[in-house]
Amino acid sequence: MSDRFQSIRFLADVNLEKRIVESLRDAGHDVKWVPDYDCQLEDAELLDLANAEGRILITNDKDFGELFFLQKRLSQGIILFRIDGHNVMIKITLLRNIIRKFADKLPKNFVVISRKRIRFIPMEEK
Repeated sequence: MSDRFQSIRFLADVNLEKRIVESLRDAGHDVKWVPDYDCQLEDAELLDLANAEGRILITNDKDFGELFFLQKRLSQGIILFRIDGHNVMIKITLLRNIIRKFADKLPKNFVVISRKRIRFIPMEEK
């Protein structure tokens, strides 16, 4: 694995499928999963934890969009899956490709992944 991949650390939300977490770990990524901490963490607390540990949050929860866009809460980065259904293999494949192609763009961006499109929205410093 190249050095640029090794520097990326992830925090997987409780709603993220375990197979995605395992796939990232199998690929050599540093991934913590919320059940490793506390499944009752509020979204804002989860962002604080990701910031404290220098991790990019991966989630299926669109509420993080509100924290980002309306409350202007910064984080190391957020990856939001917006894929209908529960096809985990599609999510795994998309995420692997995004990490491989866009590793340098993941930090400090709000990344929205759908089946047909990837959006990178830069996080603005206050």
